[in-house]
Amino acid sequence: MSNRFVGIPELTDVPCVAVVVDMMRAFTVAAWAFSRGAEGIVLASSEEEALALKESRPGWLALKDGAPAAGFDAVNSPALLRSFDLAGRTVVQKTTAGTVGALAVASAPLVLCASFVVAGATTRFLQTEGCGPVTFVVTGEEGRADEDLACAEYIGQRLAGGDAGVAPYLQRARTSRAAGDLADGLRRGYQGVHPDDVDLCLEVDRFSFAMVARQEDSLTVLRPVAVPDDSPDAH
Repeated sequence: MSNRFVGIPELTDVPCVAVVVDMMRAFTVAAWAFSRGAEGIVLASSEEEALALKESRPGWLALKDGAPAAGFDAVNSPALLRSFDLAGRTVVQKTTAGTVGALAVASAPLVLCASFVVAGATTRFLQTEGCGPVTFVVTGEEGRADEDLACAEYIGQRLAGGDAGVAPYLQRARTSRAAGDLADGLRRGYQGVHPDDVDLCLEVDRFSFAMVARQEDSLTVLRPVAVPDDSPDAH
């Protein structure tokens, strides 16, 4: 049985292994949050829930899509987040597609959230765990977002041990509708978008951890899991 690639509306069962892909920008942002010291990321189902969780837990921060808003500490931009000191903090994240996809498969035995910046570590984690067929949840555009599908297919190719030259996949992401929307947002002066966002989302294997989502006290919490690269090229 081979891997499958589905949109959120196509999730009619609970997969054994799910890799949820939102590379532009939710799970690139999540990876950057961990690189800046975040201890965990709680995935919220709504902005109201995100703010309620933040208010009930001293020291927690809240992050959302779009422009800055009252009560939220950050927006869904890797470039804007990279200057934050998040050491030891918990971040509550709510986005349009990524968090929705992760919550849709939250009851699966194994859930990873992925983007290009953690593609290699995600692949190595799955290989180390000896996982069977993977359900890739392509979160954008009801499963049709080419940037997310390209990232998912790239990880799938690496899992299969095939020729996974990354350039064609990155080109698809760079010319995707999502990338165009970010560029259009910059031209229109939208807040919550930074000129470096697309390039940061297209960095491959910047971080050497996978991001695993588990249930903790009725919450879905994303945490980093270090996955060293033991290949000869890594030394």
